[in-house]
Amino acid sequence: MLFNSNAFYLFLPIVFLVYWLTPRRFRWGVLLVSSYYFYMSADAQYVLLLLLTTAVSYGTALGIQHTESRSKKKFCMGAALLVCLGLLFFFKYFNFLSGTVTALLKSISLPVSEVTLELVLPVGISFYIFQSLGYVIDVYKGKTRACAHFGKYAAFVSFFPLLLAGPIERAEHLLPQLEKEHSFNCDRAIEGAKLIAWGYFKKIAIADVVVSLVDVVYDNVTVYTGLALGVATFFYAFQVYCDFSGYSDIARGVAKLLDIELMTNFKSPYFAASLKEFWSRWHISLSTWFRDYVYIPLGGSRRGEWRTQRNLLITFLVSGLWHGASWTYVIWGGLHGLGQIVEKMWNRRFPPKKERRSVIRVLIVFCFVCVAWIFFRASTFSDAVYVLTHLFEGVGNPVSYVKAGYEAFRTAGLMQSTDLKLALLWIAVLLAHDFIELKQSAWAWLGRFRKPIRYVFYFALLFVVLYSRQLGEYEFVYFQF
Repeated sequence: MLFNSNAFYLFLPIVFLVYWLTPRRFRWGVLLVSSYYFYMSADAQYVLLLLLTTAVSYGTALGIQHTESRSKKKFCMGAALLVCLGLLFFFKYFNFLSGTVTALLKSISLPVSEVTLELVLPVGISFYIFQSLGYVIDVYKGKTRACAHFGKYAAFVSFFPLLLAGPIERAEHLLPQLEKEHSFNCDRAIEGAKLIAWGYFKKIAIADVVVSLVDVVYDNVTVYTGLALGVATFFYAFQVYCDFSGYSDIARGVAKLLDIELMTNFKSPYFAASLKEFWSRWHISLSTWFRDYVYIPLGGSRRGEWRTQRNLLITFLVSGLWHGASWTYVIWGGLHGLGQIVEKMWNRRFPPKKERRSVIRVLIVFCFVCVAWIFFRASTFSDAVYVLTHLFEGVGNPVSYVKAGYEAFRTAGLMQSTDLKLALLWIAVLLAHDFIELKQSAWAWLGRFRKPIRYVFYFALLFVVLYSRQLGEYEFVYFQF
């Protein structure tokens, strides 16, 4: 069941009504049942993995809290890590590791056969395992208390708005909300509806439209050169942003309808003036997870400059691997890690004179992010190298550079697409929204206008979403992670 499917459009109102009509102390049960139904609609064959992860993290957290023995605490922590990361490794990385080891052995002339398994990656496994592990680690560190109520904890792990693609919530933030008794708040519900509408605008009107151009180019990159590759990469930057942040907005909006607050996962990332700032604005729930549970345990910035750089690079390499079992993802993460290291060294040598956000710095960061996205989107390493080496082919003659790009898209039938042209307009609207968000809530800014103007915007937003939806229904990008 996708957020942008007819099934979900029926599912959500039913859950909303049942939830608010159920006595307060039993609403966690409504969330639990609806969440498991939601997950089984998407991936029924692996629902037992979700239950197993829940049971193991629940039991080990209780074991940690109810023993004074340091060795027993470590044993419980180790058991949680072994089971949860073991499941993640088996389903997500087994074939990748097998292929890598086989290639290495063959490179030294050892005759081996690759061992592969017919595995389907369970939807959302990376997200709910990280959420469960974060909970156990926090209990181990004494940052939060173990939840004694299995049903409420199971609702925390499986909470359907964030189950398949995040955000990755912390127990100290979400669990207390699931345990308290809620009262319907009309203002919060309206805020939720606005977030849902904006999320659908990002996903349906932008991401699901530009994907046609991106796929045409990146599914057969060697056919294209120059501007065509650049335009496709530019559109992919907004496809992945709108697809994922759109999902997060819908998730936050749905949670608000139930009087539950989820963390903000994106804050105008393409207006970042540094790579460090970019990662404070992009996929915030994951970047803070890696900061707290990988970077800081490695030593963070406490043990000298060299170790700080090492820890930073390791964290980003692991982050890249988390996104997918491919060396292209590892390289993507490595580029961001190296980029931040170089950025820190540059700022130390040439301290910025002003802290203000300059257009040049924003554009430099955006261009770097787009270059890194090439490895994220390319099907193979060789495809990524081809894009990088042919991206500026012919740029010495700007006129022919533009003409070649135009002709490539015209031949592919993309220049006649009204929807792609409209997508550029919607991207401009998105950027205007994000620019406003740098200083204040865009909805609060819109609230300064008179009702007729606001309602014109709301109906226009709804119309654009409904119009764009007829173009097709696409899975969310982050479902593959």
